[in-house]
Amino acid sequence: MSRYVIDKKLLEENINIVKEKAGVPVIAVVKGNGYGFGIKEFTEILKNNGIKTFAVTEVDDISQLREILMDEDILVMRSTGIEAEAEIIAKNNCIATIGSLNSAKVMDEVSRSLGVKTKCYLKIDTGMGRYGFMPNEVEDAVKCYDFENLEFIGAYTHFSSAFTDEKLTKAQLTVFKDTMAQIEKAGKNIGILHASNSPALFNFDKVCLDSVRIGSAFTGRLITNRKTKLNRLGSLEADVIEIKTVPAGYSIGYNGLYTTKRKTKIAIVPIGHYDGFGLTKEKENADLHSVLSQLKKYLKKERIYVKINGRMYGVIGEIGLSHTAVDVTGSDVKVGDLASVDISPLMVNPRIPRVYK
Repeated sequence: MSRYVIDKKLLEENINIVKEKAGVPVIAVVKGNGYGFGIKEFTEILKNNGIKTFAVTEVDDISQLREILMDEDILVMRSTGIEAEAEIIAKNNCIATIGSLNSAKVMDEVSRSLGVKTKCYLKIDTGMGRYGFMPNEVEDAVKCYDFENLEFIGAYTHFSSAFTDEKLTKAQLTVFKDTMAQIEKAGKNIGILHASNSPALFNFDKVCLDSVRIGSAFTGRLITNRKTKLNRLGSLEADVIEIKTVPAGYSIGYNGLYTTKRKTKIAIVPIGHYDGFGLTKEKENADLHSVLSQLKKYLKKERIYVKINGRMYGVIGEIGLSHTAVDVTGSDVKVGDLASVDISPLMVNPRIPRVYK
């Protein structure tokens, strides 16, 4: 049986590195099944290491978090005009994101019907193009503060290019600060402000405000050009379940795309596409650099590898839904030996158990 294994001690080291680097309160983003680390287990460890505020994007995650978090804050990072979603947010005493007049009206009406006052963050769109008031919509944003059943405790924005573009990131930060200054000038209490995500925190200086929102940095799988002390965490593991030997000229896997060139010893590992192995996140922009990179990989016929007993062995044939064939010719690999692959936790099927060591 496959499992995704995370070193708990190294995760706690990452949490402390993030807290020290930030120097301000950290909002732990646990969307995407806790960035693939298992939302319940991941949240529990973060909570035990001093994190007080958590954030998700899906309202379906709220019930799972409330089983673990009693007094801690939960920020829902989606501005929604759907009444049913607003009701779940308000009923569970979460912090709502308000990014439009319509979402403010819906949240106010739902809160009134429930007899509660819902805490909210105003969302400003400084260039991401998703949720949030545009900078030229300040008048509408100011109106949100007048709804009787909404209590605004702060505001935030989201950087679109903090992985690589410092100039654009700092330009977004300037727009956000200017927008909030206008709202404050209108007599509104702007409260807690935050903008920095994981890449912004570790890539650029002087971009932190009153708080930071961190997700990927905890996993150590962070896109950055700077060196960090973060530990890269997570590996997909399974035991070798079968060993076989085939002759030269034998076809391996679906479509027979691979043919052995010699007598070959094969280890069968119960890891495949269902687990997330062999899947890749497609490039969001097909620029010349990415196209050339993919062409280079094709021409080099780069292989995929599996680590068994600390040594790397090449995958042969097509990766299947739940099995992979590995060429272990000349080795003493046997049934029961541990096989592992380095894979992003976000690619791992949520049904695969997360195991903390």
